[in-house]
Amino acid sequence: MDGLHYDLAIAGGGLAGGLTALAVHRARPDLKLLLVEGEASLGGNHVWSFFSSDVDAGGLALLEPMIAQSWEGYDVRFPALARQLATRYHSIRSAGFDRALRAALPAETLRLGAEIAEVTPGGITLASGEAIAARAVLDCRGGGDLSLLDCGWQKFVGLELELAAPHGLDRPVVMDAAVEQIDGYRFVYVLPFGEKRLFVEDTYYSDTPELDGEAIERRILAYGQAKGWAVERVAARETGVLPVVIGGDFEGYWQSGGQTAKAGVRAGLFHPITGYSLPDAVATARFIARLLPLDGVALAEKLHRYAKDRWTERGYYRMLDTMLFRAAKPDQRYRIFERFYGLGEPLIERFYSASSTLADKVRILSGRPPVPVHRAVKALVGKR
Repeated sequence: MDGLHYDLAIAGGGLAGGLTALAVHRARPDLKLLLVEGEASLGGNHVWSFFSSDVDAGGLALLEPMIAQSWEGYDVRFPALARQLATRYHSIRSAGFDRALRAALPAETLRLGAEIAEVTPGGITLASGEAIAARAVLDCRGGGDLSLLDCGWQKFVGLELELAAPHGLDRPVVMDAAVEQIDGYRFVYVLPFGEKRLFVEDTYYSDTPELDGEAIERRILAYGQAKGWAVERVAARETGVLPVVIGGDFEGYWQSGGQTAKAGVRAGLFHPITGYSLPDAVATARFIARLLPLDGVALAEKLHRYAKDRWTERGYYRMLDTMLFRAAKPDQRYRIFERFYGLGEPLIERFYSASSTLADKVRILSGRPPVPVHRAVKALVGKR
């Protein structure tokens, strides 16, 4: 060992790793902490968005320094429904995430540009051969073996557009599904980042993870043209493929990420329907901060139980995924979301925060179903 010993070493400086470092430093500044990231900056290339109702007051306080923009509500659009909702909406951008963490964490806490070769419950070995010893290690380096889960996919391409004239939007359009339905449920997502700047994302709930970036970029530009937006420049691009979990082997998935304590997507901590991991990353970061100090084996045991409990609690959402991907015809999947967005706003908020009440769950399934009953029954009977 090189003589450097830490109470917690975090492998991976993305959303889960960065938020955990921040939460631990705030709660326990006496602990010796290290955040190791292979790239030169933290957070990658992402726009993360969330509703105020996705996190509690403590979670929002953790996120506030990195929020790029907030809006008082958002719109949704479907062929038979257009609605404005009042829930406050926020976006974080990778550059702001990186700046906020650098400002909040002591310089000696960060090791950037340090490629990781191996992690164990008690240390991190870098590709250079350097070994870093720690009382506990947390692995936040992306997903485990997703082939062990039964998944549909939410995949997207996002373009940040600079326009020649103001676009006139004062709030996000979180779902515009009044577009041609291609490759499953398709919607366009629009964030107004300035009077002449928009982030436009074309999203698909698809049976496959393959992403034709060039074709989707053309659709985004065609969408903008139809809206009358004169695009001067594409300022940035983002792509992503998120798992939408129908079922599968949780224990196998957890073990596929190794024996070290895990957080984020690697621990299976993301919303089963949206694939979004930010609310879970916030909650897990604060949970870890309350646990420490622990050794690496004990931390892994605690986080395994925590993630398994979330998996068990969220079986209802995986059942809804079964209906979405197995019962609804691909070009009719939008009807499920169109019906959902006709429900009460508090129910919608609890749904996205994965905290639906029993009454919510009954209400979502009651009334005239948006998929044929015989197909829904067949899908649920055949669910793995």
